[in-house]
Amino acid sequence: MQMQLPDSIRDRFPLLKEAVYTNSCSQGALSVDVRAAYQRYLTDWDEKGAPWDLWVELAESARHRFARLLNASTDEIAVTTSVSAGVSSLLSGLRHPDGRNKIVMSDFEFPTIGQNIHAQELLGTKVEHVPAAADVTIPLDRLADSIDEETALVAITHVCFRNGSKTDVKAVIDLAHEAGALVLLDSFQAVGAIPIDVRELGVDFVVGGTLKYLLGSAGLAFLYCRADLLPAIIPIQTGWFADEDIFAMDIHDYSPAPTAAKFESGTPPVPSIYAGVAGMDLMDEVGIARTERHVEGLTSQLIEGLDRVGAEVVTPRDPSQRGPMIAVATTDAPKMVATLAEEGILTSPRDGNIRLSWHCYNSAEDVEGVVAGLERHSDLLAH
Repeated sequence: MQMQLPDSIRDRFPLLKEAVYTNSCSQGALSVDVRAAYQRYLTDWDEKGAPWDLWVELAESARHRFARLLNASTDEIAVTTSVSAGVSSLLSGLRHPDGRNKIVMSDFEFPTIGQNIHAQELLGTKVEHVPAAADVTIPLDRLADSIDEETALVAITHVCFRNGSKTDVKAVIDLAHEAGALVLLDSFQAVGAIPIDVRELGVDFVVGGTLKYLLGSAGLAFLYCRADLLPAIIPIQTGWFADEDIFAMDIHDYSPAPTAAKFESGTPPVPSIYAGVAGMDLMDEVGIARTERHVEGLTSQLIEGLDRVGAEVVTPRDPSQRGPMIAVATTDAPKMVATLAEEGILTSPRDGNIRLSWHCYNSAEDVEGVVAGLERHSDLLAH
């Protein structure tokens, strides 16, 4: 019989013996598996010197794991160092021969997305923001008002990094496609915590990374590009590993890979790949759908506790409209974060709120510990 979460996994994360960790939205907790992966990297480097055949093979292993994670083909996956690198390369290669010259983005986007999109204004692209409603959602009708025959791309976040609000991704994709626009989905705050099937969604581009709920480290990310879109996208931001034959070492022309590898750049982030593969293997073992069910129970328990102590919950209460993170309003978020940290409760601030994010390794006792901590410092809560 399979052990229940978090008992089946908790002892793999030494930090949890010392702290209540609710900051997976910033960085997943370090597992013994990932620590061992970094040691394997050092051992391989030490014993083999420069085993580039091994390291390129490992990068391909990461590509396969990302593909399996999204129900994509490996040809549709670029292995990148960050979401910024992937999105920048993608936008540098998008062409709109039908005259579409506008990008629509929600106000929930991460700075990576916003800055890359606004950089396109230097090339004449129009950018339109869709504001959130008072209930901390991006209403579909507001998006519909902005998406028109000029719209080339719609950028949406799966789960907002500031408040935990979850987008109705399928509805937005269908709306954009009806208007002839493509969709870029930022899944960084969702991948590893929420199952993502690109075939089921019909999405055009997805970005994310291993830093958070995939339990890896900084320096490893992915870009998914739907296969039928690949031939028409030729990035002008490129690098050695984006070539059709990286070992040809040809400096006389630009021959990008026919696959999504065309969105890659220079030397791959080898140490981060060791860690990222280990993290993804661990999440394969745990199960993402299983994690989602477990976390939904924890967030429901948390909201009940927050109501009990009179805290203001910023995140939507409907489970279908929230991800694994719950935002709580404060009068001084940095002070609340620092105060809780002194008591071994680790969180992070955004927009005047503290972010309480939950993963496979968190327990019901963790939730009660956080609620009790907030009650002790209720003077810092916005009621």
